[in-house]
Amino acid sequence: MRIYAVADIHAKKHRLKLIRENVQQHSPDVLIAAGDIANYFNPLPVFQELNSLPVPVLAVRGNTDPRSANRILKEMSNLYNLHLNPMTVNHIRFVGIGGTIPVPFKSRLCLWESRVVRKLKECGLTPETVLVAHPPPYGILDMVLGRFSAGSNAVFSILQDQPPRLFICGHIHETPGVVSYNGTAVVNCTMGKKSAGALIEYDGRNTPRVKML
Repeated sequence: MRIYAVADIHAKKHRLKLIRENVQQHSPDVLIAAGDIANYFNPLPVFQELNSLPVPVLAVRGNTDPRSANRILKEMSNLYNLHLNPMTVNHIRFVGIGGTIPVPFKSRLCLWESRVVRKLKECGLTPETVLVAHPPPYGILDMVLGRFSAGSNAVFSILQDQPPRLFICGHIHETPGVVSYNGTAVVNCTMGKKSAGALIEYDGRNTPRVKML
């Protein structure tokens, strides 16, 4: 399977245009949008643009996506909300955790993180499952200003306890890339000056092959 993963679109038209161009060029089987897709004020046009792409779009909310994004995702025919909702595409199972609360030197998934993590594990997280969240794990691809980590302890705990082979995130704009931790390929697919997302080849069994675009 070919996965095109992006995060931090932030409703920017040039990023939406770039996503469409990369979908046309690389013909992925699925597009992952790992949060901060739209903005608080007018999220609908961004989701309409993604909905028009010729590829299924699986998404989670980030800290700039309003709660109304959950309703919009439900109403769109080509979009799917991965938040605690497993989805299978071409025999590959995906699941996600939506939401992020930036706090000093750290990110939280939500106010009741332990409850959400427990619900995620009840979804049947296996090594083959592709896990998607907005923030990176604490200490991995999460350096801000080159000085301090701002990732999520909750995500880090998941990668320690039930590591999937592939974890997709964004949120920290300064550190796009891919690293391996505890058997997991951690991919920060944030869009910006350094990156247009990530192209991932994954068969559900072997180590994913990742190319940053």
